[in-house]
Amino acid sequence: MAARPYWRGQIRLALVSIPVEVYSATKSGATVAFNQIHKPSGKRIKYEKVVPGIGPVDVDEIVKGFEYAKGEYVLLDEQEIEGVKLESKKTLELTQFVDSHDIDPIYFEKPYYVVPADDLAEEAFIVLREALRRSRKIGLGQLAMRGREYVVSIKACGRGMVMETLRYADEVNKAASYFREIGDASPDDELLDLATTLIDKKTGKFDASEFHDRYVDALKELIERKKKGKTVSIDDDEKSSDPRGSNVVDLMAALKKSVGSPAAKAPAKSAKAAPANKAAPAKKAPSKQPARKRA
Repeated sequence: MAARPYWRGQIRLALVSIPVEVYSATKSGATVAFNQIHKPSGKRIKYEKVVPGIGPVDVDEIVKGFEYAKGEYVLLDEQEIEGVKLESKKTLELTQFVDSHDIDPIYFEKPYYVVPADDLAEEAFIVLREALRRSRKIGLGQLAMRGREYVVSIKACGRGMVMETLRYADEVNKAASYFREIGDASPDDELLDLATTLIDKKTGKFDASEFHDRYVDALKELIERKKKGKTVSIDDDEKSSDPRGSNVVDLMAALKKSVGSPAAKAPAKSAKAAPANKAAPAKKAPSKQPARKRA
């Protein structure tokens, strides 16, 4: 495997230890990076690390400090920080198992792939993976990585397992403080039926490749136009419009119109896979149906 492990250690379940390697399951998407430029000269702005009254300093002279009082610091070097003893720096002990739906999705932070570290670890790895799959549970434990300790979950995924870091309770804002002003009235049954019908019409299988960052695409197009010296017109329509809408919308009429509109139909892929709405002659050759051509 070409990628470097993000973490090496062992998963421990009671008296069983399984050497594993953990790899990041995600990567940064396409972005457009900007630099700060001094407009009169066209040169890039740079930053220096300086000490008031002393001036620029060498990177080798910089250490980490914790401010325990105004202007008073405890200084720590990297060796002292790395020397903090935590068993979870090398061992992920699974201390609890829960149903996946017991954890609110808002707590999940970042996924990682988990694989056995060597052939000797593979048997125990497979046993744990299949036990998690059969029980439909996820394991929980704590793991120290790169300067902090995380709560993590482990679950089966294909031939391997996925580990996800979780946010601590004090890192999640309580929803009640944001939702308390929303009324608790029950919706009109007909409106609810229309909204449900609209959702059903637009339901399809998730395919991540169908989505891409349109903002990045638009920025790249803007940059290309500027490079070629083309005039760029700025559309002020969105700036001047009120995002809440200027007219009172008839919700019933809008839902009825949405349900009947072409845009409310199932995604194109689903339509190709099952073109049931098109009337076809009963004795047409099956090979002429698009859905049966697809592998």
